[in-house]
Amino acid sequence: MANQTNIRNIAIIAHVDHGKTTLVDSILRQTHVDRNIEEMGECIMDSMDLERERGITIKAKNASVIYKNTKINIVDTPGHADFGGEVERTLRMVDGVLLLVDAKDGPMPQTRFVLRKALELGHKAIVVINKIDMADARIDYAINRTFDLFCELDATEEQLNFPIIYASALKGFATLNLSKPSDNIFPLLDTILETVPQPAVNPDAPLQILVLSLLSDFYKGKMGIGKITAGSIAKGMNVILARRDKSQKLCKVTAILSYEGLKQIERESAESGEIVAVAGFEEIGIGDTITDANNPSPLNPPEIEKPTVRMMFGVNKSPFAGRDGKYVTSRALRERLFKELETNVSLRIEETDSPDTFLVSGRGELHLAILIETMRREGYELQVSQPEAIFVEKDGVIMEPFEFLTIEVPSEYQGVAIEEVGRRKARLKNMFQGSKGGIYFEYEISTRAVIGLKAMFMTKTRGTAIINHAFDEYEPMDESLSFINSHGSLVSSETGISTSYALNNAQERGELFIGPNVGVYEGMIIGQNSRPEDLDMSPCKTKKLTNMRAAGSDDAIILTPPKEMTLELSIEYLGSDELLEVTPKSLRLRKKILDPLTRKRSKRNKES
Repeated sequence: MANQTNIRNIAIIAHVDHGKTTLVDSILRQTHVDRNIEEMGECIMDSMDLERERGITIKAKNASVIYKNTKINIVDTPGHADFGGEVERTLRMVDGVLLLVDAKDGPMPQTRFVLRKALELGHKAIVVINKIDMADARIDYAINRTFDLFCELDATEEQLNFPIIYASALKGFATLNLSKPSDNIFPLLDTILETVPQPAVNPDAPLQILVLSLLSDFYKGKMGIGKITAGSIAKGMNVILARRDKSQKLCKVTAILSYEGLKQIERESAESGEIVAVAGFEEIGIGDTITDANNPSPLNPPEIEKPTVRMMFGVNKSPFAGRDGKYVTSRALRERLFKELETNVSLRIEETDSPDTFLVSGRGELHLAILIETMRREGYELQVSQPEAIFVEKDGVIMEPFEFLTIEVPSEYQGVAIEEVGRRKARLKNMFQGSKGGIYFEYEISTRAVIGLKAMFMTKTRGTAIINHAFDEYEPMDESLSFINSHGSLVSSETGISTSYALNNAQERGELFIGPNVGVYEGMIIGQNSRPEDLDMSPCKTKKLTNMRAAGSDDAIILTPPKEMTLELSIEYLGSDELLEVTPKSLRLRKKILDPLTRKRSKRNKES
């Protein structure tokens, strides 16, 4: 084995909103990768509309910089554990990681998840304490908590000896010593060159590239992205594509692209240790190996952890179906879902007894919510059911997914927090004083109990709670947990247009989700009842004209603004007998059985 001395491959991993993409911005700007870099705005690597809107990274992306005659390939990874499939694949391409930790928050649940994956692969980490310029930064706290996390995750002696960089990604500086401030990011780049090992490659061995990401080009077709771990590759070369199903196909390389800054530059050849995109394949998938035609040597595909949550995706069957969407048929829905499997390796899709309904499994509620939102923007109409945890059987024991949950609440709401998670059978792991006088809790909790928790906390703590959770491990099923996300809904008993007069009466019974002049149909949910049972009512009733008064002569009606139900809140709200109707323009909650008499009869039959 040899080392490629002029290349470093590194991934940036962290919790959501700890500054990964902002740090990449600073590196790209200060190394002048593009003459128009200042005109590209902020969060340059966030190319998807959803990423820019939500401020999170969803898809892993590549870039590179040249520093001191060394090419540093940088991969920006998602920070949320629901997109862990992206992280697991990406870490196979690199030789070291930058672990970003917020100086105020310290390590968070997703920090734990991504760091565990990196340590399991034997990567050395450079810890970057970010946002040190903030007034509420707790630098010593963040360092101590990070070291404790390394110990909890069984890091080796070498991995525990990690360098620490103090930085402000937003202001673009990094330093190794707080008493010696810096005005640039170069101390971080110097540490990368010193700490991250050179790619261990075998240039004389047969070609091996494990495909860990895909890229589509209108002219070149589908391309596989991966690191050349052995041999070299050239344009026009014959190669074998070894598929995950053990089949092999002879192909010809038609194009080779590598990253220079933010651009993909076409090349005639590439050597071991480089991250490249290779074209020339009719069909290529993640986990396939591009290898030598005369001496094929397939590599083991990456192991992706199994999904933990599933939902039913079906064709929209509501009375308002087909009004907004471009793709409304079961065939269009099926094609789109199975196309997603090509790049979204954490996803699982199963067909059901019904030809217009599919069982879709993912790594969490956010993972599935992003898929739903993406399809919605593409013009699809669909309806989805309540999320449910996936159970597995191991050695005859039923196992369920458990998550690592952190909650930070103001001290006046600590009683509410303890009561709510206690009702959901969560196990307290740690509790201490948080920032600004708040209380910080760490729990271990079943995924079943997490569903609906965030919406409940936002209501009970008036939006002041900060909640994060990430999948931890499978444990034996907790049979004592009989908790169900139960609530009472205000259900429309007729089809029509909502009126202020009717909603004025309805708002006394609970919290409304709609305002006046909104189209409703029988069985549609218009709000949450203050009591735990459903209540059918008319939101379309108007005040009648009599010989005593005019229809509009009473005092002006003042309605409480309705609760804005985002996609995530709507998914968390769903009960076992409810569905969410998703169209490009609207989100509507509804009952599975629209007719109230049939619904009551069905409920009585279940209870008996």
